[in-house]
Amino acid sequence: MTAPPEMVKKEEPKVPQTKAAVGKGVKAVFQTVVSRVLIQGLNVLTGIMTARMLMPAGRGELAAIILWSGLLAGLTSFGLPTAMIFHIRRSPERVADMTWNALFLCTVISCLTAAVGAVCMPSWLHQYPHWAIVAAQWFLLITPVASVTYILRAALEAKQNFSGSNLSQILNPAAVLVILGVLYELHRFDTLTAACAYIFAALPPIGLLLWRSRSLFDRGVKLRWATQKLLLSYGVRSYGIDLIGTLALQVDQVLVVSFLHPAELGVYVVMLSLSRVLNVFQGSVVAVLFPKATGLSMETTLAMTSRAVRMSTAITAVAAVTLGIVGPILLRIFYGRAYTSSIGTLRLLLVEVVLSGATVVLAQAFMALGRPGFVTSLQGVGLAVCVPMMLLLIPRWGIAGAAASLLISTTCRFITIYVSFRLVLKTKAPRLLLKKEDLLPLLTLLLRRTSEPTVAQ
Repeated sequence: MTAPPEMVKKEEPKVPQTKAAVGKGVKAVFQTVVSRVLIQGLNVLTGIMTARMLMPAGRGELAAIILWSGLLAGLTSFGLPTAMIFHIRRSPERVADMTWNALFLCTVISCLTAAVGAVCMPSWLHQYPHWAIVAAQWFLLITPVASVTYILRAALEAKQNFSGSNLSQILNPAAVLVILGVLYELHRFDTLTAACAYIFAALPPIGLLLWRSRSLFDRGVKLRWATQKLLLSYGVRSYGIDLIGTLALQVDQVLVVSFLHPAELGVYVVMLSLSRVLNVFQGSVVAVLFPKATGLSMETTLAMTSRAVRMSTAITAVAAVTLGIVGPILLRIFYGRAYTSSIGTLRLLLVEVVLSGATVVLAQAFMALGRPGFVTSLQGVGLAVCVPMMLLLIPRWGIAGAAASLLISTTCRFITIYVSFRLVLKTKAPRLLLKKEDLLPLLTLLLRRTSEPTVAQ
């Protein structure tokens, strides 16, 4: 009796091992990792400065003020950045047409979103003082800037200009740190002035992106409903993934803002930001994997995803264990004793980071193969679990309940994504344990870089 075709054990496909393919892919990931390490380092420095200067209550008020612009921009992206990458990779000659029409759509949508957010802000921040509500409303002016930034970064990444995209992401935290340093020297460091630092820091990145993407525009390009419809057609199907990703990152803060006092939010934000340092590894892989895998064969895409998830998850897991052990010492030295009592929350968030990173990397295979809608429905299961769990656990356990809810939700998302390789793509799910040959391209690149000065001499 012959087994059904889908049940026949398949060998894991191998990634083409040409020097050009491996070298360019590893180099792009390496550059992105370096830039994101720098970004996270800058974020850690700003986090330490604001945590020490403002203390938990002030840090919580700052988080409540600056939360909404990025959240609303992400919630109303309608998948346009992802749609741009997908279509530009398939039709490179239409980059100007795609970029111009995507910019028009995101600008209109984000302006309307900011207006609605300003009206709703008093009810969202009902536990906060009036001055904080007004400051949060003014901060929504950055919402269109954030949306345009996402589009321009997607255009550069679609053309594989990762250096320009990475540099724009470095500029923002660097500008925040510089402005905060100036405020400290002028003895004007408080919650309101710190929030202003985040507003002005959004301007250098968008200026850089406009300059770096100037070659992508054509003077003859026009607004076309056909192009906008094409972008929205793919974007809406992948929008659920962006929506879930944004909510997964920030719905906990939204609910903590609603249920708990500013001091508790301040402690939670510090734990969250410290754990999210580990996103640098898997986030760097995702930034490169989707643009490179789009348009390739199914076999090659799956092989690239398999290697990427093994390497990034292994590195993140080792870093999470290390940070979980030394976390209490780091909190006491850098952030202050006011934050050391929540080490349990930090450890829950570290486990969640490892699983969520692996989930996002695995999802890139479905995205690159044109199955964004299916991934959206699967990941929606995780969000459907997350919100009720938070509503149940945050009032009982405080910030530990928020962390536990995130972990439960992410576990559900990981299981559904992993199982769907067999159920949807009819192929063997990627191996998660690191293999020896996975490290060879990275070691080759590192050895080449270390030998370059010697050769030059």
